[in-house]
Amino acid sequence: MTATNIAPVRTDATSPRCRFCDARLEFTMVDLGKSPLCQSMLAADQLKQMEPFYPLQVYVCGSCSLVQLEEYVSPAEIFSDYNYFSSFSDSWLTHASRYADDMTVRLGLDGNSQVVELASNDGYLLQYFARKGIPVLGVEPAANVAEVAIENGIDTVVEFFDEPTAIGLVDRGIRADLIVGNNVLAQVPDVNTFVAGIARLLAPGGVVTIEFPSLFNLVELNQFDTIYHEHFSYFSFTTAARIFAANGITIFDVEELPTHGGSLRIFGRLDDNETLPVTTRASDMFAIEAAKGVDQLGTYADFGERVERTKRDLLEFLIGARRDGKVVAGYGAPGKGNTLLNYCGIRTDLMAFTVDRSPAKHGRFLPGTHIPVYEPDHIFEVRPDYVLILPWNLRAEISEQLVGIRDWGGQFVVPIPSLEVF
Repeated sequence: MTATNIAPVRTDATSPRCRFCDARLEFTMVDLGKSPLCQSMLAADQLKQMEPFYPLQVYVCGSCSLVQLEEYVSPAEIFSDYNYFSSFSDSWLTHASRYADDMTVRLGLDGNSQVVELASNDGYLLQYFARKGIPVLGVEPAANVAEVAIENGIDTVVEFFDEPTAIGLVDRGIRADLIVGNNVLAQVPDVNTFVAGIARLLAPGGVVTIEFPSLFNLVELNQFDTIYHEHFSYFSFTTAARIFAANGITIFDVEELPTHGGSLRIFGRLDDNETLPVTTRASDMFAIEAAKGVDQLGTYADFGERVERTKRDLLEFLIGARRDGKVVAGYGAPGKGNTLLNYCGIRTDLMAFTVDRSPAKHGRFLPGTHIPVYEPDHIFEVRPDYVLILPWNLRAEISEQLVGIRDWGGQFVVPIPSLEVF
C-alpha cells in the first residue's frame, strides 16, 4: 500500500494477522473503543451481571487491503442463538422477492434446479423460490432462527458453512445451480474456507451471488455504526474479487444496490466456466475502485476524525434536548444501533427507550447501554418529542410506519451520515 499519515500500530509476535493473506496488520482505520456483542440482548435478571466488552479496533491490511477486526469471540458463541429475524423488515422482504424473480428468469431456474442459501435466517428469501416450485436448501447456524424456517416448510441444515460442510452436502448429492449469500461474508472469520466451500458446492454451470455493504459507502458516507464484532471484515469489490479468485471462483458481474446504506451484489462462477464472460460492469468497478484509492492507506486516513465529529454532534443534540425537557425515544434495536449508542456513551438519561417490531426483543435491554426495548405501540403511548431512527437505512419505511407522531409535533432524527432532524 502507498504510505500515508495513518499511524501504524506496534507489531510483534502477538500482533493480529490478516484473515485472508496472513500479513501482519499494522494500520488502524478507526478505533471505536470497547463494546459488547451487538446482538447480545439482556433479560431483566441479567442487568446486574458482568457484561463482557471487547475492543472495536478496525485494521486495514497493508498487503491485500482487507478491512477487518480481530476475532475475539467465535462464531459459535455469536450465532448459535441469534436475535435477528429478517422477516420483520418489509423492505427487505420486497428486496428478496424481487431477487428471486430476477434470478429465476436470468438463470432459467425451474423444478430441476437447486438453490442453496448460506445464512438463510428464517427462510425470508428461500420462500420465494419455493413458491415457484424450485427446490431450496438453507444453511443456518442459529438453531432458534432455523427452527422458524423449518416450521414454514423451508428445508434447513443447522450448521456453519465452510468447506467441510460443502463436502458433506455434495456427498448427499447436492450441487447448487444458485448459491445465495446475503450479508454473511462479513460474518465469516475464515473467508478462505467459506469461499472454498462455495466452489465445492457449485454445479459446473452454477452461479453464486453475494451481497455485502460497500466498504466505500462505509468510508465515504461515515457509516461507522455498521462496524461491530459480529462483522469480522468489510469488503470492497476489489478485495472480495481477490478472495474469490484465490479460491477458484471468477467474479464476472456486479450490481450496486440501495440496501443497508449502499451494497454490492457480486456474481461468481467457477474459473473453468467460460460461458459467463466478465461483464463491463465488473471491469468498470475495478477501475472505479482503483481511482478511489482502494489500495492506498490515505483513502482511509481521515475516517476516524469524521466518526468523532458525528459523536460530538449527536451528543450535543441529545444533551440539548434533555436540557429543554424533551423526551427522546429510539426506533429499532439493530446491531448498528448498539455500536452507535455504546461508542457515544448514550444511556437512558439521553434516550429513554427504544421499540422494535421483533417480539423476541420485547421486554429485553440493549447490550451495554441497558436501554429497554418495547413494542412499536409504546411510541404512541409515551408520545416522545423525537424518535431517533437507529436503522437509518430504513428511514423511509420507519417514518411511514410512524407517520402518526406528527399529531403531537414529534420529529425524526437520523445520525448517519450526519445528524438530521426531520
